Amino acid sequence: MNTYVVTIDQRGSRRDVDRVDELLRHLSQNTTPLRAFERTAGDEVQGVFDDASDVVAAALGIAETFPGGWSIGIGIGPTERPLPRQTRAGRGPAFEFARDAVTRAKSARHGLAVAGSSTAACRDAQTALTLVIGLLTGRSTTGQDAVAAMRTGITQAAAAAALGITPQAMSQRLRTAGWDIEDDARLLAAHTLAAAAHSTDDASEGSPR
Repeated sequence: MNTYVVTIDQRGSRRDVDRVDELLRHLSQNTTPLRAFERTAGDEVQGVFDDASDVVAAALGIAETFPGGWSIGIGIGPTERPLPRQTRAGRGPAFEFARDAVTRAKSARHGLAVAGSSTAACRDAQTALTLVIGLLTGRSTTGQDAVAAMRTGITQAAAAAALGITPQAMSQRLRTAGWDIEDDARLLAAHTLAAAAHSTDDASEGSPR
């Protein structure tokens, strides 16, 4: 059974304060990992998941809440079972793939990379996630406000009234922000990530060489 290990490393930490505690608070309130995120070393944290949708929600939440602040590496593969109670005590290829992924994420577009036994499937998942991150982080301030209003669950008309704009202006802002495709884009990212967990196209199914 393949598992998703997510390793997150602070960008530019030598020029900034340690923001791990802030990240861990966000993760504890907004993610549902199999094993909770913990600081593993320095300004790095790691968590373990068994569901692709939960991984996507976690990665996109980090990218949207802390734009440009963290490198996110997603490793896909088996882990030694039973999983230890503490994330940092885990072992297996998924952890090694996550190490490879977070290293590559430091120079990847939008700071995210995916690694596993299927290079092609992981590339597809990485591309899908990168495109969604670009959608989320490329929104204007007015677009962000329009999306935030819609995420409260109110109608588009009510959201327009709350923002003090016309329904037509609200519709335009949401379209420009890509609100109409966000849910489908998230689903696509989850599907490609799940597919990567069931694919192998490399000569070896083991850890990164």
